[in-house]
Amino acid sequence: MPPLDAIPLAALLVLLVTAYVHPSARTELGVGLAAAAATLATGILDAGDVEAVLRHLGPVVLFLVTILVVADVCARAGLFAAVAARIRHASSGRPVRLFTGVFLLAAVVTSALSLDATVVLLTPVVVAAAAAAGTSVWPGSHACLRMANSASLLLPVSNLTNLLAMPHLDLTFAGFAVVMAPVLLAVLVVEYVVLRLLFRRELATPGEPADHGPDPALEPVPLVVVALMLAGFAVGSPLGVDPCWISAAAAVALVAWARHRGLVTPSQAGHAAHPAFAVFVLCLGIVVAALSTGFLGDLVADLVPGGTSYADLLAIAVLATVLANLLTNLSATLLLVPLVAPLGDTAVLAALLGLNIGSGLTYTGSLANLLWRRTLVRLDIRPSLGRLHRVSLVATPLSLLAAVTMLSAVAGN
Repeated sequence: MPPLDAIPLAALLVLLVTAYVHPSARTELGVGLAAAAATLATGILDAGDVEAVLRHLGPVVLFLVTILVVADVCARAGLFAAVAARIRHASSGRPVRLFTGVFLLAAVVTSALSLDATVVLLTPVVVAAAAAAGTSVWPGSHACLRMANSASLLLPVSNLTNLLAMPHLDLTFAGFAVVMAPVLLAVLVVEYVVLRLLFRRELATPGEPADHGPDPALEPVPLVVVALMLAGFAVGSPLGVDPCWISAAAAVALVAWARHRGLVTPSQAGHAAHPAFAVFVLCLGIVVAALSTGFLGDLVADLVPGGTSYADLLAIAVLATVLANLLTNLSATLLLVPLVAPLGDTAVLAALLGLNIGSGLTYTGSLANLLWRRTLVRLDIRPSLGRLHRVSLVATPLSLLAAVTMLSAVAGN
């Protein structure tokens, strides 16, 4: 390894540790800027390289900022709570019905509002619904975790990994969804069956519903805005309109409505955007770009298969899974996707299977996993590391295999 490569490698390790520790926003911002500055001081990247990184990541980060605001306003308006309450009421205290409804709700929220909304905003609502129904919180909370990663396949906006890959794909927003819909369906079947089996004892215990009065009102405005936002993504994609501008418009509309209703203040909306983390992601992109031009990029390039046969697609998905769990899926996407892009769309989509589904294998695979754990801890619930891996070590390989098999069939390989 060339001596200069040691600096961005050390910077990446510092950034990963910071992401896992999840310090204050100010600390996160300072560490990110310091890591980027140290990397730039090596001279590995010139001004043109840095501009290319920022040009590539800028729209993705803007989308992240705005979709977090959209999801936060939806939560403040009680959208998640209202839907979960209706699922709980319809379940009539039957754990399997409640679990099925929560499972599907988590998949929808992940697809429409991204995985962060599922782990941070939906999970507490699901836990509360289970408690109100007198059933175990574990099947539903693990459904949220699994869906946050595995259900983020359907739309380009469901996961930052998908958005980062879109410039390397010859697919529109709708085209991406058409290809990935059958893949997601196969994954949902596997995930549902596995979770039903692994939590069969909890799901066999009847609940004791408590009387919580009428279900909370379902606000129509957030639903309409989110529906229009998704339609805007589909319409704007063929016209070259980046999703970030559509999500920004949705965020502005929802914040204006929520302010009028007294649901949110400007400072709360700004906090929901997590600007420090947005800068952190840009800094991470600079560090990974420097590593990609050095030994790490060469090492990973040597491991990329040369074709798109079924075996090749499976190998790409497994490689993506390994990288995601070593580097987090965001870093792994920046490193791997440009290397598999010359093989075509199917190879990039296979990489996304590993980067999304595969990142659910361990806590380190995705920042969403860590956010899920912190969300439960704030609710005074201590998730078991052993239980998490007993679920993930069964569900992840089976889901990944089903996804690759379906993708290969859809692609005609």
